[in-house]
Amino acid sequence: MHPVAVCSRGPGIKYDFLWVRETTLPRRPFVSGIRAGSSALGFLSISSLNLGKFKAGSRRHCIPSATALSSSGMVENLVFDVVIVGAGIIGLTIAREFLLESDLSVAIVDAGIPCSGATGAGQGYIWMIHKTPGSDIWELAARSKQLWEALVKSIEHAGMDPLEILGWKKTGSLLIGRTPVELATLEQRVKLLSGAGVRAEFLSSTDLHLKEPELEVSEESGAAFLLDDCQLDAHHTVAFIEKGNRSFASHGRYAEFYHDPACCLIRSSQNGEVQAVQTSKKILYSKKAVIVAAGAWTGLLMQNLVSQTDVSLDIPMKPRKGHLLILENFNHIQLNHGLMEAGYVDHQVTASPPTSASGLIQHEHSLTSISMTATSDMMGNVVLGSSRTFSGFNTETEESIILRIWERAGEFLPNLKNFSLLNLGSSRKVRVGLRPYMPDGKPIIGPIPGLPKVFLATGHEGGGLCMALGTAEMIADMVLGRTFKVDPAPFSVQGRCCR
Repeated sequence: MHPVAVCSRGPGIKYDFLWVRETTLPRRPFVSGIRAGSSALGFLSISSLNLGKFKAGSRRHCIPSATALSSSGMVENLVFDVVIVGAGIIGLTIAREFLLESDLSVAIVDAGIPCSGATGAGQGYIWMIHKTPGSDIWELAARSKQLWEALVKSIEHAGMDPLEILGWKKTGSLLIGRTPVELATLEQRVKLLSGAGVRAEFLSSTDLHLKEPELEVSEESGAAFLLDDCQLDAHHTVAFIEKGNRSFASHGRYAEFYHDPACCLIRSSQNGEVQAVQTSKKILYSKKAVIVAAGAWTGLLMQNLVSQTDVSLDIPMKPRKGHLLILENFNHIQLNHGLMEAGYVDHQVTASPPTSASGLIQHEHSLTSISMTATSDMMGNVVLGSSRTFSGFNTETEESIILRIWERAGEFLPNLKNFSLLNLGSSRKVRVGLRPYMPDGKPIIGPIPGLPKVFLATGHEGGGLCMALGTAEMIADMVLGRTFKVDPAPFSVQGRCCR
């Protein structure tokens, strides 16, 4: 590296030595000698910058710092068209959409690593069976499923196996009822699904037993069956998407910064436009858009980021903790389809917990719900769920909940009762994740009023994988000015998160 310029000061802007590294992305394209900023979360204000002359990977540009930046050390400065905060499935697929469908450069930043949150802790369902035709969620999920299926076809056309690449399995799904009331509801659901053009069947107890012999079936049992529901493996899928995104790095269009949490947004003092995201290690300038897709942490993050502004933003999102139990090399039951009890739909829309004035959740464990879900993953392991608990940001495994999941699964899969959970030993694994829960059951996708260029994409609860590609397309439609494939109005920030 070598210093190439000493810049004079302009109104409201501090300039220092610029250091240039002679490499391209994904290595550091250039490093500036700008002083590091305050560790406090919030906004910094800078005077308007002409970012049009900067290009990711360019070698001889002078990048100004904010007036408020202190002298605590060196900070790397990079410029991209789009900066994404959050490297879960939503953030990664948004990056993918911009890379494939535009010529924009993209940076993605995360306090951790991909697949370490709700994405990696889920069952990977790409299901429509528990969604209602005509609802806002239905349109987004249906579009997203269509995009997943198109991706699978492209993988097949390239001579690859979607099971190996994505963990993709077209298992079909069974929504199981065990009471007359549940069966009547399921019959009505099948009519709605069929009317929406989905291949759906209602199964009597006899037909259900033929489809899934492992199930405990009585005369009052039955199920809604969706033949085309699928599942994927989150870790394999994320690895595939990351590999595709990284292929653009050599062209200076993509970079990822993990273990580097966002600290504040840098905002223009002239027009209030957000110019950059400051992380713990660098400043990422954005010419086109900043997209916050931080899952369950989005509400808390945005609260900190806008705390020093006049922007009224109140995201009523809460982390909703979930457990899954994985039985590795467990050959004692054989599942042919993905299974879900009818009560899952009701548990999914459980009311939000009461909170104190400080925002702390009260009586959290009284709101724990358990509903049976079961499937086998791409390795043949049995995956059992699921739980829903409002317990803040606690991600510790709770053995009492694991036991309840095991016992509930045994009520549907009686062969499990022949085994003790305690004796499963090392073959027993547990996943814990925090779902980004919204009280109205809909994700937040769209621009933030009062913060030009800043968009939210979060609040998918347990449907992030299912709705990821549709969400990515919708965000890109907004930023690029394309025609919307799904109406974004039901998911807007305005009216739901703005006081």
